[in-house]
Amino acid sequence: MTKKATWQAHTAHGELTTSAKNDLPDSVFAFKEKRKEPLTDASHVRNALARFDQVKDVTDEERDQAFANIKKAADHFGVDIGESHWRELGSKPKTK
Repeated sequence: MTKKATWQAHTAHGELTTSAKNDLPDSVFAFKEKRKEPLTDASHVRNALARFDQVKDVTDEERDQAFANIKKAADHFGVDIGESHWRELGSKPKTK
């Protein structure tokens, strides 16, 4: 089942320090309830994809939701995602 994305665009200005991250709305995170993997620009979207399997203490349902959020943010920021499901992440090299 495909989850509906809950991500909403919010551009952080400057470096994303701990303080700045704490000030972000929940809707800007891939894992909204856990406030993990902020999606504030293209670089953070790519980082969220690269670190997706490193996020601990989340259910498959939360991963489904997070991937939907990442896909929506990727579309917004112009980041190409070749995978159609989070289980495909890491299954093929990202470089040519």
